[in-house]
Amino acid sequence: MTRFIFITGGVVSSLGKGLASAALGSLLQTRGFKVRLRKLDPYLNIDPGTMSPTQHGEVFVTDDGAETDLDLGHYERFTGVSARRTDNITTGRIYSDILAKERRGDYLGATVQVIPHVTDEIKAFIRSDIGDADFLLCEIGGTVGDIESLPFLEAIRQFGNEVGSANALFIHVTLVPYLPAAGELKTKPTQHSVKELLSVGIQPSMLLCRSDMPIPPDQRRKIALFCNILPERVIAALDVPSIYQVPISYSEQGFDEQVLSYFGIEAPPPDLKRWRGIVDRVQHPEGEVTIAIVGKYTSLLDSYKSLAEALTHGGIANNVRVKLQWLDSEIFERPDYPYGVIHHLESAHAILVPGGFGNRGTEGMIRAAQFARERSVPYLGICFGMQMAVIEAARHMAGLKGAGSSEFGECEHPIVGLMTEWVRGNELEQRTNSGDLGGTMRLGAYPCLLGEDTRARSIYGAAEISERHRHRYEVNINYRSALEDAGLRFSGLSPDGQLPEIVEIPHHPWFVGVQFHPELKSKPFEPHPLFASYIEAAMHHSRLV
Repeated sequence: MTRFIFITGGVVSSLGKGLASAALGSLLQTRGFKVRLRKLDPYLNIDPGTMSPTQHGEVFVTDDGAETDLDLGHYERFTGVSARRTDNITTGRIYSDILAKERRGDYLGATVQVIPHVTDEIKAFIRSDIGDADFLLCEIGGTVGDIESLPFLEAIRQFGNEVGSANALFIHVTLVPYLPAAGELKTKPTQHSVKELLSVGIQPSMLLCRSDMPIPPDQRRKIALFCNILPERVIAALDVPSIYQVPISYSEQGFDEQVLSYFGIEAPPPDLKRWRGIVDRVQHPEGEVTIAIVGKYTSLLDSYKSLAEALTHGGIANNVRVKLQWLDSEIFERPDYPYGVIHHLESAHAILVPGGFGNRGTEGMIRAAQFARERSVPYLGICFGMQMAVIEAARHMAGLKGAGSSEFGECEHPIVGLMTEWVRGNELEQRTNSGDLGGTMRLGAYPCLLGEDTRARSIYGAAEISERHRHRYEVNINYRSALEDAGLRFSGLSPDGQLPEIVEIPHHPWFVGVQFHPELKSKPFEPHPLFASYIEAAMHHSRLV
């Protein structure tokens, strides 16, 4: 029988509901339970696929090709449970499905309303595709009090009544701020947030109180008294140096124990050995390497959340701290080039150019790839970063002066172009220039065949791999001969040989570009082999090994 845990947030945004959900899921796993986690987002977009990275952050892609909220990345990294299309839904998707049903006449002429039609659709989503999970954790996006989240709150209120209090737990994440002028922690924001939740009919049974300092017992009792909660279920969520310390910290505060107590379940104590080992490696590294990340969306680092974590995982695999130097690619397009490039990159032990869309800052990315190639600095190009590296090689290794991408307009040599059709399994997928932007990219997991005697095969230790994609343009296979003659090897291809997936420079210490997003599959206890190898190369460049 599946128990349901609903996590809401109050007071302010960005309190860490996603991390709390992921940490709780991980703790329940260590006690022997199967978990699934999903996110209900209140915005009207169908999915985050067309949203600006600098506004919404990273788009996390699942194996089955769903563009989802970045919190699903936390869920996967902490629990190892692969997210699916059925683990993230938005208000936009719900309304789209309801309106499609209304147009088909599925409601038999009834007036379509928020209650019951929208709330029923939300409840149906919560119940769907649970499988044999012992616990389903549902995070509700936004902050209690936002008008957008009201249908979701009403839906989970109804859901709780339908399955009974013995099978549904409401956890509310709040803030207990410290006011230096008053010299004390303030509980009033939490009280007001719970009151707001009560106004929509939900009585939380547990509070997770974010604070940058310990919450004294008398303050916890005060919160419990005014919020009608048992004192032991007021859990302090303290700031910690590493997000991978969160499961340990929450367990020490009794979070998982109180969750099981609520449901009347007895279970073995959590086995935190794996998490303690990860934290020990993060806190006690044997050295440090600096990675220069030359990107387009560095004004909001959540745009590269999975990437930053994957680099940390690469450091964990090599027992070194990874220092990230975030650089806007446009700085390399200033008139002082190449001196500006040298100034910003010469101290880095490796260079990485991540994914992106559009023409802005691309020449800066190309120059960063050129710097890495000519100076023998380890280079990893991901998706867009691979395409910029191939364009750089075409211009400066193969002598194709007009090399560029059709994404940016017409060019003499379209090294990168729009692929209008490709094979996924046994189906042909197609796309047109005039089609919608949302959901029309090559999305999700695709196989890749690795060439013999290549760095790629050496890194993966396999002849065939599967990686997740999210892109609209592809490297033009018609230029393969010219580029390989110049020294750039196509070391990974789609099974039909038409889509370049990995390129590398054999005579370079470490120069690899991948069309997919390996960061999406990296986990702290299972670092992705590409990032482990890349950080090892950075260590060699820094002479740590």
